[in-house]
Amino acid sequence: MTISDLFRYSWKSLIRRKLRTILTILGVVIGIASIVVMVSLGLGLREQSMAMIEQYGGLTTITVREGNGSSSGGASDQSKKSDPTDGKLSDETVENIKKLDHVEIVSPVLTFQCVMRSGAYESFCYDGYGYSLEALKSMKWKFNEGDFPKEGDPLKFIYGNMYLQEFSNYATGQGYWETNVLPDIDLMKDPIFTVFDTDTYNSIKGNSDGYSEDDGSAESKPTAPPKKYLIPTAGVLYGNTNDDYRDYSWSVYCDIEALEKVLKKEYRNKAIPGQPVKKNGSPYRQLFYNQIYVRSDSVDHVLDLQKEIGDMGYSVESNYEWIEETQKQARSQQAMLGGIGCVSLLVAAIGIANTMMMSIYERTKEIGVMKVLGCNLSDIRGMFLLEATMIGALGGIIGDLISFIASLIINAVTAEKTSVTPIWLMLMGFVFAVLVGMAAGYFPSKRAMELSPLAAIRNE
Repeated sequence: MTISDLFRYSWKSLIRRKLRTILTILGVVIGIASIVVMVSLGLGLREQSMAMIEQYGGLTTITVREGNGSSSGGASDQSKKSDPTDGKLSDETVENIKKLDHVEIVSPVLTFQCVMRSGAYESFCYDGYGYSLEALKSMKWKFNEGDFPKEGDPLKFIYGNMYLQEFSNYATGQGYWETNVLPDIDLMKDPIFTVFDTDTYNSIKGNSDGYSEDDGSAESKPTAPPKKYLIPTAGVLYGNTNDDYRDYSWSVYCDIEALEKVLKKEYRNKAIPGQPVKKNGSPYRQLFYNQIYVRSDSVDHVLDLQKEIGDMGYSVESNYEWIEETQKQARSQQAMLGGIGCVSLLVAAIGIANTMMMSIYERTKEIGVMKVLGCNLSDIRGMFLLEATMIGALGGIIGDLISFIASLIINAVTAEKTSVTPIWLMLMGFVFAVLVGMAAGYFPSKRAMELSPLAAIRNE
């Protein structure tokens, strides 16, 4: 018999027993749909976890801080320092990290504090960060309004989506946390004045007469008010203003080059807060950074890169441990969910085997006639094996379609990407169904091949 003859004969045999064939295929459909949907839920949970990690600092980002004193190339023990800049993060550190393999982006990070005033409202910003524009854009943030600053722009701020909650009424001291009402400020349009010299600002604010506090002597001198800068807004980051918390929600970001220019102008001939000073109290010409932002070219290289930077004597942090734990949990969830689906498929395999055995019993005489007429034993085995395989293939195709539709419904109901059904998963489901059909049909087909021709013809 040719292959086409085997297909035609097997198909006719399945069609003759429509109800039994449909019920057997239905068992395979349920099994495959269960496995694919369960695994797709596991993949969806994994993607959500990875997206959350990306939102809370990134999958390939490493944060570098001053060392803990355990290396020759970086920071030394604080008690043995003769130079206040020893172990500090400098431009030289940035250049050294750039030379490492698998480094995609390196940016110094300068943190700052300031006071912001807009109309009757005031905000104390404790989480201001200056990054390079390249690093800011690499974070791929979305915006409610505005965009990233452009190269060469003067200092502009990027506000987190919930930063409005940080403003309070200057006169009453009440803000969002007391009134549950956001201040009437348009961050993109309203003028916002910024004071970087917070010490002087707080000193004046604490003395309504504008005079500074000293040791109580009679010769108190007026305190000159700190300079106010009108800093335009580049953009407001994506998210709900009230309750959509993200890693950037209450922070302010800007271009580090523009920030340095303003700070050097503000603190001319004085040390910028947080910067080391010489023994005589004078500031250094170069700035030292609070952190260094490093992005690896792949999540697979994060651990090695983290170790290299750590060996230089600096303290390093990344989300690698979190990623590893998340992936481990995701694999466990997928195995558990897939195992539940496999139970359904096992029942389907038993159903296929039962169907094929019943078919052999019903067609015993037919098998005997075929043997007497000289039909090859391999053709008889192939005919029954092909019937079982066709049942598995049909069940796999229909099961994949149902699982795909089920994933769409789940995502529509949850309004999130809860279920992820990639092409490879559907192909795997189809191949699995075919293999199950072949495995379930092997022993019945072998039994059909081994039947005695005379006994089969005499069978009633």
